[in-house]
Amino acid sequence: MTGKDTGKSLLENAYKLSTPDDNVAYYRDFAATYDTDFAEGLGWNYPAAVAAAYHADARDGDLPVADIGCGTGFVAQELGLAPDVVDGMDISPEMLRIAGEKGLYRRLYEVDLTASLAAISNRYGAVLSAGTFTHGHLGPGPLRSLLDIARPGALFILGVNKIHYDALAFSTVLNELEGSNAIGAVRLDEVKMYSRAGHEHSDDRALLLKYRKL
Repeated sequence: MTGKDTGKSLLENAYKLSTPDDNVAYYRDFAATYDTDFAEGLGWNYPAAVAAAYHADARDGDLPVADIGCGTGFVAQELGLAPDVVDGMDISPEMLRIAGEKGLYRRLYEVDLTASLAAISNRYGAVLSAGTFTHGHLGPGPLRSLLDIARPGALFILGVNKIHYDALAFSTVLNELEGSNAIGAVRLDEVKMYSRAGHEHSDDRALLLKYRKL
């Protein structure tokens, strides 16, 4: 099986995950080959799109950065920031271990976004994510709890699979947050997630949710 074929299989199986425990077990099995078989094999350009959006919108004070669902560190790698201003959060200890070996982060947190985030700093100047809100167990609920880890004025750029966004009514939660003055106006940018064709998700799109905490 080629790296591209392996990447296709990994992606298609990942879309079937439905619980936090499913995710932990699944990424334990292929963390060591994630970079080559998945990211390189499928041309995963989603993290680069999130990093580019950050650099386009960020102000001088939009630091430190919280990289949500950081995996093995692709968003941090694309950001190109000093490690002492980027923290990573992921549910998989195996993925975090590999991210730690790359020297891209100040600190790393093992986090389930459906549970309490109280152990995390509440003074981030930016909160970014690529690939976390895709399918499975994670709906729009964490959009509320993630506000608690950021200071007022913080920049949010959260990628959400476009089909997932519509199916789980992310817009309803965003409208509620805007209506309660928890966040400013939301901008949506559509980006292509993969640069290589040949699998059933090769044309998948993500929406970058871009807003600031008020």
